This record gives sequence, structure tokens and C-alpha cells, in this order.
Amino acid sequence: MQKENKLIYTGVPSFSPLSTGQDLLYIGDGNDNTVKTFDPVTGQFLGAFVVPGSGGLNGPRGLLFDHEENLLVANQNVRRNNGNVLKYSGQSGQFLGELVSSKEKDDAPFAPRGIILSDDNVLFVADFMDHGNKPGELRAFDGTTGVFLGSLDHPGFSEQAFYTRGVVIGPDSLLYVSVFDISDPNSGWVLRFDPNTGAFLGVFIESNSTNNLHRPEGLVFNPDGSKIYITSFRGSVNDTDKILVFQGETGAYLDEDKIDLYTVGEPRAFAQAILFGPSGKLFVPITGGDVATTGSVRSYNVESKMFDELVSPTSAGGPLGEPWYLTFGNTNPATMAYHNDVIIG
Repeated sequence: MQKENKLIYTGVPSFSPLSTGQDLLYIGDGNDNTVKTFDPVTGQFLGAFVVPGSGGLNGPRGLLFDHEENLLVANQNVRRNNGNVLKYSGQSGQFLGELVSSKEKDDAPFAPRGIILSDDNVLFVADFMDHGNKPGELRAFDGTTGVFLGSLDHPGFSEQAFYTRGVVIGPDSLLYVSVFDISDPNSGWVLRFDPNTGAFLGVFIESNSTNNLHRPEGLVFNPDGSKIYITSFRGSVNDTDKILVFQGETGAYLDEDKIDLYTVGEPRAFAQAILFGPSGKLFVPITGGDVATTGSVRSYNVESKMFDELVSPTSAGGPLGEPWYLTFGNTNPATMAYHNDVIIG
């Protein structure tokens, strides 16, 4: 008989738990502008935590629970004006208001993607681009008031390539940001900053003919911090969308750990965001690619590179139309590390 997976509380906040005390998986769906919840072990759909369009949600991107246990959602406000960051009750999903306002002409993010919240309560927002397809900014805001604290400079790195997408604080307490140049779809970098001073610390990873890092977005460290996993998009129809892996301290490419999301000739599948969750599994929502895969959520064993299809694709009746970013109740809002309270018994 298969043993039951249980979660126990060990002093780390757990939001909206099931009756079993189990944590939940939250995924932003760009198809109907919701945040949906799932059982992270069985994949059971538990409903829309944030209902369609609540608070003006129109393009949910980065998700996290703040230090007051409320859900923050980067709202790209697709095909409208500036984006913003919206706040919802962590217990009910009720809209609580804008944390970062879209009305601040010069300070609001135009196209927010990944977000993190530091231990010092600074909300970092990767603003992908500015009006007119101009390069974006890495913006900082007060995590309680939403007051704009400034954008982080990157002297010595090309202004034209600074299209920011994903962001995370690493085990070394530095801020890691994925960027690429929209004029070169096969470009990609991971840059480092000091989150306390805002100082630019240089390029950590750069695309080359060996690693083929293309248009990176989602980036997350594995549970022990020894490796960083990064989404990468195909360079041609003869290539694959994949998750690349690099040494967490040096940035050296680890080709043997690479995870191809399919093989050439199979239905395409690409992911914008990834996150480690219960039992050390890597959770991968398939944002798009092919009707046979879009809307599914995979749970990978990173050692074997095998996955379980936790949520079925849209075409097979799954509830997600365009899954983007994800979080768990037990996800650290700065490091995106999961507090793995799983016991088997």
C-alpha cells in the first residue's frame, strides 16, 4: 500500500490549510485572471482563491505571501496602462487594495513579472519593459506602504539588454535577476545585486554556445542552495524548451542536470516560472507550447528528471488555461525556498 504523505506544522506559517493541515499550491492563471489553488500532492483543484478580475487583476505574474500572511500579486495589466501590485487576504482571497499603485506615472512598474519580498520588507519587482518596448527596471518598494524606494542601477551592463523577468535572493543573501535583450531572442544573463545597498555586483551567468541560455525567466535555488535552476526557451524548431542548471556558488554550467521539457518532434511545452515545493520536487506549470501540454503542471524529481503530471492540460479538462507564476503557503517570500515539513507515515 502506498504510504500517505502528511504535512506537519513546525513554526512556519501555513496559509489557508486543508483540513489535513496540508499546504496549498497557488498558481496565477492569465487565461481568466485568477489565482487558483491545488493540493500539491494529489493535484486536486480546490477552486479560485482570487476570483476572475478581482481588484482589476489582468495578467497575474509574480506571487508571494508577505510578512503579514497576505497574498501579493504582480498584475501586468495587459494591454492597458501601467501595471501594479495587488494585495489579497491570505485567508479568504478578498481584495485588500493596491500595494503598488498603477497611477504613479514615473514610479509604477509598466510590465511587472517576478517579485520577492526581503527580510527587511523591501519588495523587489522585475519590471520587464517600459512604455514603447524600452528596457525595464529592477524596482524597489516598501513592502507595507508601497512607497517607491528607487530603481537599482547596473553600471557596465548594457542598458539595451536590461529586460528583467525573474528575481530571487540566493543562499548568499544576494539578489539574482534574469534578463535578456529582446532584439536578440537567444540572449540571456543572470545578474547579481546587493539587496541592502542596491549595488550592482556583475554578471553571474551569461548565455553562450555551451549552455544555450535563451530568454531566461524563472530562477530558483534547489533546497540545499548548491544549484540554481533557470527556465530557458528554444532557439529554433530543432531545439527544446528546458530548465538549465548551474552551480549555485560559481555559476558553472551543469549540463548533466539539464531538464528538457520534451524531445524534438514531441508536442512543445515551455514554462515561465518554476519553484521547489514539498518533498523537494520541482513544480513546473506549462504556460504554453502545444494544446497537448498547455495548462498542465508537472512535479519533477530533479535527480531522475522524471515527472508526474500533477494537473492535466486544458485540452484534457484541466482548470488552468495559461499558468504563470506559482507559490506555496510555506514558500519563503525572499529566497523562494520551501519549508519542507513533509513526513512519511
